[in-house]
Amino acid sequence: MVACLIVACSNNTTSKKENDSSSSSNSDGPFEMSVMLNLHTPEVPQDKLEKLLEEKTNTELEIQWVPDGNYEERVNTAFSTNTLPDAFLVKTEQFVQFKDAIRDGQFWEIGPYLEEFENLSKLRESTLENSKVDGGLYSLYMGRPLSRSGLIYRKDWADNLGIETPKTIDEFYEMLRAFTEDDPDGNGKNDTIGLTDRGNLGTFVTVFSWMGGPNRWGEQDGKLLPEFMFPEYKEAMDFFKDLHSNGYMNKDAQVTSKTDQQEMMKNGTAGAYIGSMQDVHGIYQDAKVINPDVSFDVHNYIEGANGEFGLRAIPGYGSLIMFPKSAITSEEELKEVLKFFDYLMTKEGANLLIWGQEGEHYEVVDGRADVIDQDKFDVEIKPYTAFEIGEPMTNGRYESYYDYEPAAKATELYKDNDNYVVNDLSVGLDSETYIKNAGTLDQIIEDATYQYIQGQTDEAGFDAAIEKWKEAGGEEVIKEYNEQWSK
Repeated sequence: MVACLIVACSNNTTSKKENDSSSSSNSDGPFEMSVMLNLHTPEVPQDKLEKLLEEKTNTELEIQWVPDGNYEERVNTAFSTNTLPDAFLVKTEQFVQFKDAIRDGQFWEIGPYLEEFENLSKLRESTLENSKVDGGLYSLYMGRPLSRSGLIYRKDWADNLGIETPKTIDEFYEMLRAFTEDDPDGNGKNDTIGLTDRGNLGTFVTVFSWMGGPNRWGEQDGKLLPEFMFPEYKEAMDFFKDLHSNGYMNKDAQVTSKTDQQEMMKNGTAGAYIGSMQDVHGIYQDAKVINPDVSFDVHNYIEGANGEFGLRAIPGYGSLIMFPKSAITSEEELKEVLKFFDYLMTKEGANLLIWGQEGEHYEVVDGRADVIDQDKFDVEIKPYTAFEIGEPMTNGRYESYYDYEPAAKATELYKDNDNYVVNDLSVGLDSETYIKNAGTLDQIIEDATYQYIQGQTDEAGFDAAIEKWKEAGGEEVIKEYNEQWSK
């Protein structure tokens, strides 16, 4: 099936363009453009939207759809065989691998051209800065909210127990205790827990940020250090160790999947979930089948002991589009490619790409897009969302309409989160040591964190893990980051 889904790109793009005059911007015919995107759906989408985009932009598109699970490998293969298309998506974690090739002049620097395009020039400056390499811009970003994190909780349980929405870390702890010990569902059984968690430390680092911790790397006494060397990290570990030992959370969190984590919210086992607040929509849809009276709410603001609130921010993008010189051989061709993406940032282009055709795929309700037929939308439109450039605030497209109030509230709280985000100070810095040893280094700290939370080690044991991290290359990572940080 994978072989059928991947559209071959073995023909050299450069040769094709050199032998086909229709690719010239001076031709009256459509501009030929190849793109590679990751596919999150089981099947390649119907080409209806592709044809509409071609018509709107006088472009002939060749889209190579690659299953998401194979995407990074496919990109690496295309790069090594010099068969990358005109534009291709690169995931955030893979982008760092291309920095040497960028410095070697293998990709177009597009920053100087953006002001020539009415819509691309509107891209968010802070997000552009986060994606630059050595001060130069080599990609267009696919925008994401800086932080989607927040709390989803059982509103009916809280009402039953007379609990208000928690505003502080102590109030949050008390909610989790009560959800575990005070029979929130009123069935007379000891069958509930406060928090459902899963094995990626995502919940942990969110609470850590509430407590005032940095985002992966922070500044301490003028030096850049990893988050686990800050006192708030141990405070967060103590908090979770308490939850774990008292049974206020699922004790198998380290090996719990996201599906199983959400299932505990749906089936009435757990009362609180930390993650993307928009998850409340899917959780509610399934939970109401089991319990029609179930109710949830979402919340984003929980202060730490210092009376302040912070949230980890992503760089503002989920993935990037890059433009290899092996495929785009002239400035003239580059401008034609950027012209296509400029259309995708018009309100018309962005809505067409994300929502399809009004009246057929969606309708506008209260200034938002409401999908008419989800199955039709999933087949014809949804895969193309990987193509989006910018975000609603810059491309003007409609946001999603939700008739479920907590889901609509979540969208607004995403925007409110922007006021409290904490940035990762290592964004834009390079460490060859970390690139080579990231898996090992990250695993040392993740394992030690879970061991502490589960009572399998103490503070001395965690400190020993930090020393192990340093010896495995961490000390060199600190050095490499700080050499750039001090400039």
